[in-house]
Amino acid sequence: MDSFDRYFTEEEANALLEELLPDIELLISTRNRIVEIQPEFDSGLQKALGNGGSHATGELLILMGRIQRLVERIQRTGALVKNLEQGLLDFPAEREGRTVYLCWQYGEPTVAYWHDIDAGFAGRQPL
Repeated sequence: MDSFDRYFTEEEANALLEELLPDIELLISTRNRIVEIQPEFDSGLQKALGNGGSHATGELLILMGRIQRLVERIQRTGALVKNLEQGLLDFPAEREGRTVYLCWQYGEPTVAYWHDIDAGFAGRQPL
């Protein structure tokens, strides 16, 4: 059996999700900003190679630091950030004597799915 520091019930996962939602929204908006400035960053990288520089490069470093801090803060709760693009979080749980993940995707009102640890998002099933 896989070992996690914390296992969640559906109710616990939903309660934590409510607490984490502001951080999750900031995480997703930060990721979206990185995607938005990517073309400018690529241009700035070329300038940096020639001793130039760019605002996008500095902003990217700040945004990457923010993402790292937010992911660490979320994961300290026991929730697992699985995919920033899709906004996926997993919560370790026990179901029928085995370890599974309760699964949530950004935009869903509650944690309402689960999947085996090795099944991933494609293996989601309703609770």
